[in-house]
Formats: sequence, C-alpha cells, structure tokens
Amino acid sequence: MTAAAQNDWFDQRWTVNLSILFTELPLFERPAAAAAAGFDAAELWWTLDGPTPPDSDLDALRRAFTDAGVQLTGLNFDAGNMAAGSKGLLSRPAESQQFRDNIAVAVGLAESLGCRSLNALYGNRVEGVDIDVQDELALENLALAAQAVHGIGATLLVEALNAPEAPLYGLLSSKDAVAVVDQVNAVTGLDNTRFLCDLYHLARNGEDLLSVIDTHADRIGHVQVADAPARTFPGSGELDFPSLLSRLDAVGYTGYIGLEYKAAEAQDPFAWLPRDLRTSARS
Repeated sequence: MTAAAQNDWFDQRWTVNLSILFTELPLFERPAAAAAAGFDAAELWWTLDGPTPPDSDLDALRRAFTDAGVQLTGLNFDAGNMAAGSKGLLSRPAESQQFRDNIAVAVGLAESLGCRSLNALYGNRVEGVDIDVQDELALENLALAAQAVHGIGATLLVEALNAPEAPLYGLLSSKDAVAVVDQVNAVTGLDNTRFLCDLYHLARNGEDLLSVIDTHADRIGHVQVADAPARTFPGSGELDFPSLLSRLDAVGYTGYIGLEYKAAEAQDPFAWLPRDLRTSARS
C-alpha cells in the first residue's frame, strides 16, 4: 500500500455502529465501551422497545451517550423486529402506523443528542399488495419523515440492501434508492433526503462501487462499510478500501464513515485501525 493510499485509508471520520458491534453488552453500556475502544462517535439502529418506548429508556440512552462523551452521529427509525427478518415498516400498509408513531420519538431523541442523520429502512415487499400501492405509501411516509427531520436541521437517509440477504426488500440497487431520494425531495421541496451509500450491500449486489460513488456523489449523505462477502472488518475480504475511500475524497465526501460490520469471536474487531486514528479526524 502506498503512503497516499495509507492516508486515504486512515484519514476518515469513523463512527462505530453499536447495533452490530459491542452486541455482547447491554445497549446502555455500549457507548462507554466504544469510548474505551477509542471512538468518539457512534451510530445506532432503533433497538429500543417498540416505536414509542418509555421515557425512562430514552433518558437512559441519552445518559449513556453523554456520560461516555460519545457523539451520536446516526439513528435509524424503527424498522420492526430486524432479528426476525423485518427490514423496515414504511412501505407496508399493516405496519405503516408503527413507523409514523416513531417519527416524533426518533427525531426528538436525535435532536437531544445532536444527531443530524436519520435512516429510514424501506421495508420488505408485501405479497398480495400492489407494488405501486406500497411505493406510494412509502413516499408518503418518507415525506413525513423528511419534514420532521427538517425541523431539527437533519438529513433523512434512504438505503439499498442486498438481494442475497434481503431478497424481499423494496430497494435492491443504488439506482432504486436514489430514485426514491429524488422523489422525496421533489415532493417535499426540502432537498434534505440523501442516499445512504452502504458499500457492503452494494458490493453484494454486484455493483461497480467506484461508478456508484461517481454517479451519485451529489446525493450521498452517509457511507457505511464492511468487507465482502462476509460482512467483516475492512481489509479482510474482497473490497479495495483504499481506492474506495480515495474516490470518496475525490468527489468531495467529508462525512462520517460508519463501521457496520460483524465482529469475529475471540478477535479484536478494531485491530485493523490504530487506536489513535479512531476518533473524528476531520472534525
């Protein structure tokens, strides 16, 4: 690896995903664990109990982040029971209200912690319901979410998942996700909806990642990484991360890079990243 590539690899604003890493710990202990591992920024799926959890749980999560001195950089809206295969609620007629009930709660939590990016998972296709009906409902709900996050100066994110692992998901390519981003911005006129460029999911779909970055640079609102094909730490698989990070730099992306990969048992999941480079280098 050249010195320039080494710089591209490490000179990033890393944010660690506490819903896929540190999962051996209770949720409220993970921000402190992230801090102990050298990180000052973290992101989170919606892992509280239901769309409108007790205030005591919301307060405990706020304290966990503030006491640890970790910045919450990204938060998912309620996506249902992901452990049971749910991939979002907003396009599914029978579950749409759960998403709507969560909007104000998630936005309020984000605002209280200075988080300015919220991700809305689209949902799996519903057998027996016309796809156009599902997509119209999704657009309506995403517009509501975009309006809500606009109130705190935040960005709404929309992402594609990968077909091998989530074959029923409604958005299975960067093209699909960006088309929805453009639709939401057109409907709301707010221009605060962006593409969550998850390089792992796009790689598993067989997309040309450098081309995706070039084509959609102006719409990328956040980047997440894991190596393919096993969703392990960067550098452990097939993806050329120095080239990918260099291309992100070249197109002007200066946001956080979310570490959203699985930790192997009996292995330090962060050994690839020197401790003194885990904080927000560009902040």
